[in-house]
Amino acid sequence: MKTRTLLLLLGILILLGASMYAMKAAYEPEPVWLQGQIEARQYQISSKAAGRLVELKVRRGSQVEAGDELYRLDSPELEARFRQAQAGANAADAMRQEADSGARKQQIQAAFEDWQRAKAAAALAEATYQRVQVLFDEGVIPRQKRDEADTQWQAARHQASAAEALYRMTEEGARSETRQAAQGQADAAQAQLAEVQAVLNDMQIRAPRRGEINQVALHQGELVPQGFPVMSLIDMEDAWALFQVREDRLSQFVEGTQVELYLPALQASYPFEISYRAVQGEFATWRATESGQDYDLRTFEVELRPVTPIDGLRAGMTALYKAP
Repeated sequence: MKTRTLLLLLGILILLGASMYAMKAAYEPEPVWLQGQIEARQYQISSKAAGRLVELKVRRGSQVEAGDELYRLDSPELEARFRQAQAGANAADAMRQEADSGARKQQIQAAFEDWQRAKAAAALAEATYQRVQVLFDEGVIPRQKRDEADTQWQAARHQASAAEALYRMTEEGARSETRQAAQGQADAAQAQLAEVQAVLNDMQIRAPRRGEINQVALHQGELVPQGFPVMSLIDMEDAWALFQVREDRLSQFVEGTQVELYLPALQASYPFEISYRAVQGEFATWRATESGQDYDLRTFEVELRPVTPIDGLRAGMTALYKAP
């Protein structure tokens, strides 16, 4: 009888405890879970030049290192432009060298010989004029003959002077202005060649950094327009969790503090540091406050960075935060 009484009292106590626990659980507020998403930095891989995709060295999911070749384009038109620019640069450089070097020795010698010939012709014209002047003074020949001899002498003198100036100019070489103009043309041609060379070098596209190929839009043999993103690269080393937080909960996210986020895909919690907060645009969702209040609540973006690298982290994973 005593044992039955004790068992009855024990059952009553158990039922009373269960009822009290149920009542406490019913009146306690349920935890609020905020849901976010893992984002990662993406790079659009494109070329400054258009061409045909002749070699594709990666596929979706390929892991690449910085500097690895991704794909190669071919453009006969661009190669022809390069050869044309190279020929123009060579011609401009040759003209610059000619302006700097001056005339060749054979040209200088020829100009000197022309000057000597003109001097001899002027001396002969002067001697002829002197003889004609004597005959004119003696009344042997008319004034017309004397004037013709004088004209021939003056013409020969001017011709000799012009030949001497030509010789001096040939000997001195090109003027400084001419040399500067030739240098400018050579520099312009080299700059044009460098421009075409830079575009031609961009026909072999390499990875800007380490990452994973996320998308491949075109395939081998297809034409690639200028600046078209052939593929995208995702860098999981630059990943973060992005949450949309109503402003009445924004005080729970202070920049520089750490919180625990649960990742269902990895079935584990990891520490994240709050790195950035910013209000969304006017188009973002506005939520009404509780009854009796006359203002709306805006939505903020909150960015959280993992404190340490997380193995298996992927863009698009769900991240959960348990609000206090």
